Amino acid sequence: MASKVLFITPPFAQLNTPYPATAYLKGFLKTLGVESNQADLGIEVILRLFSKTGLTNVFDSIDPEITDLSDNSARIVRLKANYLQTIDPVIAFLQDKNPTLAYTISQGDYLPEASRFEQIDDLEWAFGTLGVRDKARYFATLYLEDIGDLITEVIDPHFGFSRYAERLGMSASTFDEMNEALQQPDGLIDDILLGLLEEKIKRYQPTSIAFSVPFPGNLYGAFKCGQYIKKHHPEISVWMGGGYPNTELRSLKEPRVFDYIDFIVLDDGEAPIRLLLDHLDGKVPISELKRTFVRIDGTVKFLNNSAVKDVPQREVGTPDYSDLKLQDYLSVIEIANPMHRLWSDGRWNKLTLAHGCYWGKCTFCDVSLDYIGRYEPINASILCDRIEEIMAQTGDNGFHFVDEAAPPALMRDLAIEIIRRGITVVWWTNIRFESSFTADLCRLLRASGCIAVSGGLEVASDRLLALIKKGVTVAQVAQVTNHFTQAGIMVHAYLMYGFPTQTTQETIDSLEMVRQLFEAGVLQSGFWHRFAMTAHSPVGLDPAAFGVKRVGAGEGTFANNELDFVDTAGVDHALFSEGLRKSLFNYMHGVGFEIPLKEWFETKVPATTISKKFISQQIQNEPAIAYKDHQRIIWIGAQPELISMEEDDLSELVFSGKKEDFAMELPLELGKWVSGFLATVAYTEPLKTIKQIRESYEAEFGEFDELTDSEVWEILREHGLLVL
Repeated sequence: MASKVLFITPPFAQLNTPYPATAYLKGFLKTLGVESNQADLGIEVILRLFSKTGLTNVFDSIDPEITDLSDNSARIVRLKANYLQTIDPVIAFLQDKNPTLAYTISQGDYLPEASRFEQIDDLEWAFGTLGVRDKARYFATLYLEDIGDLITEVIDPHFGFSRYAERLGMSASTFDEMNEALQQPDGLIDDILLGLLEEKIKRYQPTSIAFSVPFPGNLYGAFKCGQYIKKHHPEISVWMGGGYPNTELRSLKEPRVFDYIDFIVLDDGEAPIRLLLDHLDGKVPISELKRTFVRIDGTVKFLNNSAVKDVPQREVGTPDYSDLKLQDYLSVIEIANPMHRLWSDGRWNKLTLAHGCYWGKCTFCDVSLDYIGRYEPINASILCDRIEEIMAQTGDNGFHFVDEAAPPALMRDLAIEIIRRGITVVWWTNIRFESSFTADLCRLLRASGCIAVSGGLEVASDRLLALIKKGVTVAQVAQVTNHFTQAGIMVHAYLMYGFPTQTTQETIDSLEMVRQLFEAGVLQSGFWHRFAMTAHSPVGLDPAAFGVKRVGAGEGTFANNELDFVDTAGVDHALFSEGLRKSLFNYMHGVGFEIPLKEWFETKVPATTISKKFISQQIQNEPAIAYKDHQRIIWIGAQPELISMEEDDLSELVFSGKKEDFAMELPLELGKWVSGFLATVAYTEPLKTIKQIRESYEAEFGEFDELTDSEVWEILREHGLLVL
């Protein structure tokens, strides 16, 4: 029997868009001619649960006479009729299938309200006046969260929209707690999940079911499904892969895991899955599997056929989103953080520009692992082909490039290719704040459809950035974020506190840097993360070199990634968590800049040592562009019309922009040269260098510097002449 694979993302990852791993692997199997299907059981469970039928089951499971309810849940139960009346219309509204409901929801008297709505008192102060649709989606999101609170209290304490049973998978050095949870009687959410799984099995008749587990919150659902398959469909092989196994299960020794799962594959799945299919088809022995855990004679074995190379990125195929119910995802709103809103609002096609990280040096990062350490870019033409293919399949032109750090040169080439093909794409990605992102490159990226970037400012301290080996300085970050902001691209910063040897003074100074970046308007979004030491990072591999000591029982038999440690500097970083969060919340909304930093904290902190004008000075003092022969030049504007006025030895160049026309009157010969020059460096043409343009100009007119210092050049630069 030919192999037939069903890829499943178990609950819960995202409400607004499918996690891309299954689409990537389905696209790869298509290149092999292997039939496969996919399902996101996360969104499907949510839609079954958050329906009139699902909520009826929730309410019917509660006996208010014997159930000890919180005041909040008791209120929701009393409003049962209102919730049952509104749930289906609200879900349809969040799916963009019922847009006119926005007017009713935004009035504030349609939805039943519980504790989540208490946070809207300062809505206008924090966010200004929202549009009707956004305001309605925000209210609808709070409404869902209220119901979620009820479910957590009375149905399943592990419930979370994107972190289901996350605690069971986080830092679980032993399998005991997960195994115990799996032995409990099935609850309401389990019944929905397993009912959907059975529907998929009957529909697709797979020979293998593969679970993608990107986060700790997906782990319980994968094991629960594996348990069901083992009991009811033992003939089906069960696999697991994804971000969680890749980081947490690399030293797996626990044989009980394989009561639920047959094979666990690590890192890129293409080559291991190809060998696994060959093994299941009887073509190769089990010993030839690659990066795969199995249980043999009661013992966990890691099989790694290193002779088989990974599949080159150009050969993995285009992600295939067919089977996924793309129109059923929910566009919810989290308005406290602009970048978090992007993550949760709207459906984004996921695509990767380059495998791994081109930098690969950050000491807090898992740079020793394949998914970061093996850098392999794809060329812009292949990427654009995949973009167009995915757009045709899904009908959506939004893309989230999910790179560890998108390479600037490849971003440049992709932007030019998008503009050349004349396709409309809206996209965002993660970057490093490096000097390659000049003002002109940022303008080019914006012209191609880039709307946002996120990058690691991390500790905002030059000493610690050097210790991290980030390869950037705070001054450099200020200038690069200014380039993106001036181009109209939103900037989100990942912020970190508690890095080894970080002092209280450095934490306060970092906050001052962040305050100034927001006050200068060059950062629009940010989030503070507490440093976590992981087993595969340089810090985790050599803690002593960074002034920390590992503590705890050592390596367990199940998950081993995040490590407990003691920082010899002795700072209690937990004291800063709330102050950092609160100050950032205010800065993101343009307020609180005048409040002394010490006012944000409950504990005593030192005054900052950073000059109040440090960031603004770095932005103002950035040197002017210096034209070098190797630089490339491109005109992304429309070609002008040349009108000759030979009797006056003059010419007029008429430019038609999207908003307005403008004209330049030039001497006839110069006008002809400028017209020809713009045609030569048009985005439709191969890129030319400054040297080529210099030679062309100087052959007719004189020193090239005279042109670059002229008003003509300044006007052309303003309207789309970019130097890259």
